[in-house]
Amino acid sequence: MHQEHKLIAVFLALTISTCISAVPLVDFQVVQPPPVPQDAQMCTIQLFQRDFGNSFGDPEVVEYTPLTDCGEVGSWAAVTLNFTVTSNGTQFDRLGIFTFQNVEIWRTSTPEPSLTGIIWTYIKDVTRFIPLFSNEGRLILQLDNLLETGLDGVYSTTLEATFFASSPSIPAAQQSNVILPISAASDATNASADASVSPAFSVDLTLPQNAISAYAELYASGNGDEEFWYFNAPNAFLNDLPSGFTFGNGPFREVRLLIDGKVAGTAFPYPVVFTGGILPTAWRPITSYGALDLPTYVLDVTPFLPLLTDGGAHNFTVDVISAETNGAINQNWFVSGLLQVVTASTTNPTTGNMTVYEADDFPVTTATANIASNGDVIITVTASRTIHIESDVCSDDVCTAVVFDQSLNYSNVQTYLDGFNIQNVLQMASGSVVSTHNGVAVVKDDYSYPFAVNITSLNNDGSVFEAVFDHSYDRVLLPAPFILGSTIQERQIAGGFFEESSSGNTGNGTSNNTFSYVDTAGNTFSRTVRAALNNITFDSISGSLADVEKTPTSNASPQAQFAAVRMPGGRTVGV
Repeated sequence: MHQEHKLIAVFLALTISTCISAVPLVDFQVVQPPPVPQDAQMCTIQLFQRDFGNSFGDPEVVEYTPLTDCGEVGSWAAVTLNFTVTSNGTQFDRLGIFTFQNVEIWRTSTPEPSLTGIIWTYIKDVTRFIPLFSNEGRLILQLDNLLETGLDGVYSTTLEATFFASSPSIPAAQQSNVILPISAASDATNASADASVSPAFSVDLTLPQNAISAYAELYASGNGDEEFWYFNAPNAFLNDLPSGFTFGNGPFREVRLLIDGKVAGTAFPYPVVFTGGILPTAWRPITSYGALDLPTYVLDVTPFLPLLTDGGAHNFTVDVISAETNGAINQNWFVSGLLQVVTASTTNPTTGNMTVYEADDFPVTTATANIASNGDVIITVTASRTIHIESDVCSDDVCTAVVFDQSLNYSNVQTYLDGFNIQNVLQMASGSVVSTHNGVAVVKDDYSYPFAVNITSLNNDGSVFEAVFDHSYDRVLLPAPFILGSTIQERQIAGGFFEESSSGNTGNGTSNNTFSYVDTAGNTFSRTVRAALNNITFDSISGSLADVEKTPTSNASPQAQFAAVRMPGGRTVGV
C-alpha cells in the first residue's frame, strides 16, 4: 500500500470518534524516501503522542533511552523519524523545531488545516545523528500553537523512531565521534536549540584536543518581519515605495559562522515559503519545497583546528546579515548549528598551523534603482563572497593539508508596476563550496536557487489577488566524508488566487513539480506530480527508491476557508 494511501486510513481511524466523515486532504512535500536498507531488521518505537493546542512555551519533552533490540547500541545501519500530524479547523502554519541533547536535528513547519481535515507524514533520515541516539538524553519538540477566535486548529502529532540493524551484509553507518551543539538549548528550562537574531548568537565550545576534522551544519529561517526577506527593499529606496508596502534593510541575507571573531564560512540561504505565506491555496496538497524539512548549510571548519585544540573554550557565533550598513536586518531569524567532530585514535593533541586566511567580514554588494516617469520602480541588489583558508592539521606527527574555498553569488530584481498593483521578485542565489584534505574532496556544496514570484492585485484594496511562484532547488551536496552525498534537482511552479469576503477567505491553486534525486550510494528517485483544486491530477514516480503502487487521487473539495494571508511588509489579506 502506498504511504499516502495509508495516511488516509490512519486519519479516519483517529477521527472516527468525532464523526468526521469527509476524506482528509493528504499534504506532502515532494522529496525522496530515506535511502535506508529495507532488508535490515527494523525496530520502531513511539517517542510521543501529543496534541498541540495552546502550546506557546509548552514544548513536548521526552527522556530518551537507547534501543537495545536492534543490535549493539550505536551500530545501526540507519535511523529515521516518522512524524505524522492531523488537524482540522482554521489555523496558521507553525514552525516546529526538534532538539535532541541540545542539538537541533530537524526544523519543520505545519501545513495549514481545513475544516474537513488534513494529514501528513514526513519520514526524516537522522542517521548522521547516531552518536546522539546512542546515549540517553532529552528530546524536545517546540511547536508553538495558539487557539483563539477564528483559529481553532489543533495539531495532533505522533513521533516514532525506526532503527535499522547492521549485519554482516549491511554495514553500520559511518559516523563522527562527537556532536557539539551551537544552540540556545537548555535542559534546565527545556528551551529548544533555536536562537533569535539579530543580534548575533554566540556560544563557547571546548573541542576534544585530539580532534582531526570538524564539520559545521547551520539552521536558519526567516520569521516575523524577515519571513519574506527577499521582498524587502534597500533603505536607500524605501521611500520610493508606498508606506507600509514592504520592510527595509534590503533583500540580501547571508548566514555567517564566526570562530573567535573570524568568519569561518557563510551561506546564501534558500527561500522557503511556508504554507501560510502569500498564497496558501498554492500549497495544497503539495507544500513548497523545504516547508516540511528546511534545508541546512554545511561548512568544513577543520582549517581552524590548530587554533581550537588547546583545551580551552572558543567562541562560535552565528548571525544573519544584509547588504545594509553594518549588515542590519529586521526581526527576526531563528538560527542554530552543530559540529560533527572526528577524533584521532590516540589522545595526543592535534597541532598545526593556519597558513592562509582570506575572508572579509562582509560580502561585496551593490544596490541600484530605476524610477520611471509613470511611477514604475525597478530595484536591483547584488552580492558576492569568496573565502579561501588553508591549514596544516597534524596528528601524531602526520599532517593533512586542508584547503577550504567558497565562491557565492546573489542577485535580486524587484519590479513594481501598474501603480504598485503588480509586484515581482526575480532572485538567484548560487554557490560553490569545496574543502579538500590532502587533495581529496571531503565537503562539497554546489547550489543554485532560482526564485521568481509575481503578486497581482485584482481590485483596488488588494483583497482579491493572484500569485505565481517559479521555485527551484538544485544542489550537489557532500556534507562530510561519513555522510551520504546527493544531487537534487527540484522545480515547482505554483499559483492561484485568493479572495477575502464577508463569508470567509477562499481561493484555489495549482502546483506542478519535477523532482530528481541520486546519491553517492547509487540510489535514485524521480517524481513528476501535478495538483489542481486540491486534487492530484498527474503523478509519475520512478527510481530505485520508488514505491511500485501509484499515488491515489484526492477527492478533496476545491475550495476551503483559510486563515488570513501573510504578505510582504507585514500586510495581511483576509479575515
